[in-house]
Formats: sequence, structure tokens, C-alpha cells
Amino acid sequence: MRILLVEDELDAARLTASLVAQAGFDVDQASCLSAAREAVEGSNYDLLLLDRRLPDGDGLSLMPLARQLRPGIRVMVLTAMDDTGEKVSSFDLGADDYVTKPFQGEELVARIRACVRRPGSGAPKPIVVGALSFDLTTRDVRISNKIVTLHRRELVLLDSLLRRVNRVVSRETLLDEVFSPHDDVQDNTLDTAVSRLRRRLIAWDAGVVIHTVRGVGYMATEPFN
Repeated sequence: MRILLVEDELDAARLTASLVAQAGFDVDQASCLSAAREAVEGSNYDLLLLDRRLPDGDGLSLMPLARQLRPGIRVMVLTAMDDTGEKVSSFDLGADDYVTKPFQGEELVARIRACVRRPGSGAPKPIVVGALSFDLTTRDVRISNKIVTLHRRELVLLDSLLRRVNRVVSRETLLDEVFSPHDDVQDNTLDTAVSRLRRRLIAWDAGVVIHTVRGVGYMATEPFN
């Protein structure tokens, strides 16, 4: 699941993004309304985490555009504004949840999961390949109906491959989606990550094969007969 965090306070944004990313979600950040609008227009997000007081306006003003472009998107307000009237007006305008600062990281992650599970969220069906089932909303990975645990980078890599199952995913796309601009990415970093994920899938008898397409990228499929 892809999340856009709209927060202008650098330290708060960094901490919140880290908490959400550690829970297995993809997180993009915007520090103002104009940047958030560009992000919403250019990418498909499942959830917005919106601050209210931004340098160029109220974060709630982003909701009409977001809902127009993606009707099923969920919106959680993250703000220090704890007045009851502000909460009521946010819900009246269409917010799905309202979290006041400061908040506990575990509670925020739990509320994100609850928010996207609610009826009407338009959650996509899990991707099933072989014995593996991948829930695009909760990021749960099940093999033969048992939940397995992956490291965050392996989880994002699996996500990128399964969203394009049976299609070649270029190295450039994987590097962009799996690694952040701050990661120390060497020539073989992606290959190493793929090798680790491949070994895990084989050990778990997942029925998912990651093929190397030399000079191009990788492709996930069920085993060929």
C-alpha cells in the first residue's frame, strides 16, 4: 500500500515516515500543499496522512482533488489541533480518521491498518502466485495460508515484482521503488537483494520463481512446466 505523508515539520515528518515504513508501507512525503497536489496528480495513493496547518493552506483542501482522482482513497488527519469543532469539521469534510499529536507509533500504524480495512475502501484483492498470497493493503505475505515475515526491503521488492507478475520489471524501476535516495546503492545491491528474496521463496516452497532477464531486469512467475 502506498501512502502520502503531508507534513511541513521536518523532524515530525522524518519520524512519522520511518514508523510507517518500518510497518511495511511505501511512504512518500510532501511538505506543502503544492507539492502534495503534484504528488497526488502523478501517483496512485491508497492513503493520505494530512497535517492541517501547512505553509500554503489547510491540508483538508487536498481531499477533493484526491477523491476525484482516486475515489477509494482513505484520509487520516494528523494534527496538533485537538479542538472538538475541528475534529467534527474534518469528518464532515470527508476525513476517515483524526489523530492528534503527539501520538504513539504503534497506535498510528494500527489505525492505518484499521482505516484501510473498512468497508468502502476499495481494497484490491490479494495477488496469488503459486502458494503465495500477497495482500496489497496490509502487506501481509502468506504461503500455504501461513503468514511469513520478510525484511522491509525484501517486502518492497516482492511488492514491485508481484504487481507486475509475469512481466519483466526493469532494473531502473526496481532501483527507484525499492531503494531511497539516501541508500548506499552499489552496482550489485539490487542483485543481492533479489538473490536473498529468491532463496527465501525457494526455502518456503512458495511456488514463485524470480527470473533474471540479463541486461534488463527481473520477472516473477509461477514455475514453468
